[in-house]
Amino acid sequence: MSSKKTKNTKTNNKGDGYRVVSDNRQARYLYEILETYEAGIQLVGTEVKSIKAGKVNLQDGYALIKNGEAWLLNAHISPYNASGQYFNHEPRRNRKLLLHRQELRKLIGKVEQQGLTLVPLKMYLKRGWVKVSLALAKGKKVHDKRETIKQRQDQRDMRRAMKSY
Repeated sequence: MSSKKTKNTKTNNKGDGYRVVSDNRQARYLYEILETYEAGIQLVGTEVKSIKAGKVNLQDGYALIKNGEAWLLNAHISPYNASGQYFNHEPRRNRKLLLHRQELRKLIGKVEQQGLTLVPLKMYLKRGWVKVSLALAKGKKVHDKRETIKQRQDQRDMRRAMKSY
């Protein structure tokens, strides 16, 4: 009888350990997404533990570029319950985003000159690292939002019609 050792991995079927922790679905409704960027995020230990537990809210979050650095503002990461309050973190503190210099230069130009906004779309774990998907976005007007709702409803109706045949 031969015993084979199998490798115990905690990754998804994709093989790269990609797991979405938090998704900002409202951003796609409020903004027109032009480009997306992947950024690392500078965190403390209790924040990482809370993120792995899925206690993140990106709804009100946005990103700014100050002094050549990108910052994530107003994103809520709940305090970690298993540790004491002394070593815990502030839930809505400003967090530094880690981007390449070329990406930062490109973003600075587009945000300042074209008046675009940086919005976090989702936060996920990739090979043990916490990453944020940032979108370079332009705000939608009310009639654009209505058009989006109309298109979504038409798509839903077409799928229903196709299902019945």
